Amino acid sequence: MKKKPLDRAMNVLSLLLLAGVTVWLCLIWGEIPSQVPLHYNAAGQIDRWGGKGTLIALAAIAWAMYGLLTLVEWIPGAWNTGVKITEENRERVYVLLGHLLSTLKGILCAMFVWILAAAALCQPLSVWFLPLALGAVFGDMLYWFVRVFRAR
Repeated sequence: MKKKPLDRAMNVLSLLLLAGVTVWLCLIWGEIPSQVPLHYNAAGQIDRWGGKGTLIALAAIAWAMYGLLTLVEWIPGAWNTGVKITEENRERVYVLLGHLLSTLKGILCAMFVWILAAAALCQPLSVWFLPLALGAVFGDMLYWFVRVFRAR
């Protein structure tokens, strides 16, 4: 299925976010302290510290997540859509699910970039990080699932 403009734009944005934070981490690696935040509590406060090598692992996880979601986008027949796929609705439903995956990818990449930047700078997360992140992820999913349900 041909990618729609929204999906292409979200994929480019996601790649730019991941590439940007990866290059930034490489450029400032020598300035990052040896101990960085490993975990944040629900209020965004640092509650565990560890070696800065964990930033590499976190960046690798972000890239792997992007890759896996991209792979899933290429195999629409494997998606559990929640609605019965027919010849009449196949195109509509798969386009909407493609939008879901690409926007979710963008949101998740933005979350990883925010966390990586905060950790590299040894800063707490905003108290708004968790509510915004959860609202963005679940709001995005709800929006597209409602659209899919209506498109069936």
